[in-house]
Amino acid sequence: MSTMTWFGGIEAVEQITQADRTFSTINTTMALAVAGLLFAVYPALRPYSDETTLEGATAMASSAWTAAHVAAMIGFVLLPPAMLGLRAAVSGTAGRGPASAAVVTAYLGAGLTLPYYGGETFGINALSVEALERRDASLLTGAETIRLDLVPATFFGAGMLLLAATGVLTAIAVRRSGRFAAWAGVPFAVAMVLFLPQFFGPSAGRIGHGLLMAAGFGVLAWALRPRPATA
Repeated sequence: MSTMTWFGGIEAVEQITQADRTFSTINTTMALAVAGLLFAVYPALRPYSDETTLEGATAMASSAWTAAHVAAMIGFVLLPPAMLGLRAAVSGTAGRGPASAAVVTAYLGAGLTLPYYGGETFGINALSVEALERRDASLLTGAETIRLDLVPATFFGAGMLLLAATGVLTAIAVRRSGRFAAWAGVPFAVAMVLFLPQFFGPSAGRIGHGLLMAAGFGVLAWALRPRPATA
C-alpha cells in the first residue's frame, strides 16, 4: 500500500468520523428543541379545574388531558438520548465526567417518572370517563390513590429528584467543557430543578414553567448546534 493511499484512507476515516459527529450533534439539538417545545405544550394544553367535581372529571376525561400528558411523556423519552449527545459534545474535556453522570440520572429519572405519567394520562382519564358515565364524583377519589399511593409517589419523587440532578450536572458539564458559553446550561438546570416545585403552584405558574423549559432546552440546543469545521 502506497503512502498516498494510506494517508487517503486516514483522511476518509476522519471525514466519516466528522460526519458522524455532526449527525449526532444535529440529533441532539433536535431532541432538545423538540423536548423543550413539548414540555411547554404540556401545561398550556392541560385543562385545569377542581378535580374532585364532575367538572374536573370532564377535564380529565378530555382529549386535551391525554394529549398534554403524552406531550410530556415524549419529552421525557427524548431527554436521555439528548444527554448522550451532550456527553459526546464534551468528550475530551473536564465536562465529560458530569455529562456521563447526567446520562445515568436522565435514564433513571425518566424511567421512574414515565410509569407515574402513564397512570396520570390513561388511568385517571379512564376513571374520569367512568365518573361521568355514572354521574358520580366520588369515584374521583381514586385519582388520589393513583397519584399518592406509596409506590407511584415514590417513583415520581425519586424520578423528579434525578431529573433535577440531570439539570445541575448538565450545567456543570457545559461550564467545565470550555467549548460553549459557560452559562448555556444554567437555564436548563433551573427549569429542571423547578419541575417538581411547579406542581404546587397555580396554573399560570405551571404554564410559565413550561415556557422556561422551552427556553432552557432551546438555549442548550443552540449552544450544542453544529459548527463549521475549522482547519
